[in-house]
Amino acid sequence: MNLYSAFDPATPVIVLAEGELGTTGGKTANGVVMHSELFDAQAVIDSTCAASDAGSVLGRDDVSDVPVVDSMAEALETAPDAAALVIGVAPAGGALPDAWVEDIQQAMRAGCDVVSGLHVFLSEDEEWQGLADECGVELFDVRKPPAESDLRVADGRSLDVEATVVLTMGTDCAVGKRTTTFELYQAARAAGLDAGWVATGQTGIMIGADRGVVIDRVPADFTAGVVEDLVCAVAADHEFVFVEGQAALTHHAYSGVTLSILQGAAPDAVVLVDDPSRKTRTHFDRLSVAGVEAERRAIEALSDAPVAAVSTWADCADAADLYDLPAANVYEADGPSQLLAAVRDSL
Repeated sequence: MNLYSAFDPATPVIVLAEGELGTTGGKTANGVVMHSELFDAQAVIDSTCAASDAGSVLGRDDVSDVPVVDSMAEALETAPDAAALVIGVAPAGGALPDAWVEDIQQAMRAGCDVVSGLHVFLSEDEEWQGLADECGVELFDVRKPPAESDLRVADGRSLDVEATVVLTMGTDCAVGKRTTTFELYQAARAAGLDAGWVATGQTGIMIGADRGVVIDRVPADFTAGVVEDLVCAVAADHEFVFVEGQAALTHHAYSGVTLSILQGAAPDAVVLVDDPSRKTRTHFDRLSVAGVEAERRAIEALSDAPVAAVSTWADCADAADLYDLPAANVYEADGPSQLLAAVRDSL
């Protein structure tokens, strides 16, 4: 999905993040507020931290002017020019919470399109689509997979692209792969490189990736082929392509999609993302995190790409003692540029 076909850059939006702003559960809302090149967040709804600003909740000075409010009514008053409502949380179980229904309908009646990352597709529900038609707004379900006619198995064509492809992979889920991908892309642009990027999750699509798909909704046989198509499309227009990975090759639950992205992207280099304090996997307490070295061996055994650097949550001062690779924290001022330099050195 490419939301640029429907929205202009800096489209004013309201972000629904009820109960999750600043948490891993609200990573889509967090990403849209911090990083979106497509949407300009003008208000965030989260009654648990209302009367503050998003910068204070997220620890980011660059979004300090985005108010956090406790209701849709207040959000519409605060952001009267909002053109869309972005649903920034995908609740456990995938269903639409009853408490959100009235808020979403209120936004639609105020003329807001709805950009949803929910597991249920509003555009396929007759009542929701009927209300959208009545209000003259559109429903965008970013988790929708490509049409069956657009699916194919990978054939290796990404091996032939002239662009340099850099894939961000991880030692677990929710360690910062999307953030690292975006920060590398931004650092490349700041360095004067012709760069684009590919998203494989809903947040990346919402913040304005050049191309993207929610990869966990694609049938397994076609996952690598879809990634291959995305990479080739962006590589046709750019000299560097940064690709967002998912999960980890050593993850019991999700390694299949991780391997498909690795093979579909056919990267020239990999940046591995790690939280050194994490011992067990997110949502899977019985499963241990295998660690950077195990992940590195798996990546380099299954591809021709070297692991060029580690994007870590640790302080840069500690990184040299933790890893036998160049390492930096993308949340620190020089972190993205240090990681980019390590990638370029490896190439």
